[in-house]
Amino acid sequence: MTELEDRVRTEVGSILDPETGQTFEEMQLIQRVKETASGMVTVEFMPTSPFCPIAFKLAADIREVVKAVLGVERVVVYCRGHAMEEQINEMANK
Repeated sequence: MTELEDRVRTEVGSILDPETGQTFEEMQLIQRVKETASGMVTVEFMPTSPFCPIAFKLAADIREVVKAVLGVERVVVYCRGHAMEEQINEMANK
């Protein structure tokens, strides 16, 4: 894991789920953090259910937190395992 991946994982892991009050790390929502090119990071997450009503918000929160990490120039967020993952991914990566 690169230093940037570590920083991103730490920051994303500290996001609080608004419904449970737990962090994304505690809930194990983050499936993968990968620096795919210098300054470009991909984050994959899986909501707690395939019909999670706040999955769009979770994707937006992840994107905003990752964009603020020093060294990140571009972020791509992928939702996995949600009934609307295609729409969530499209919205998160506009």
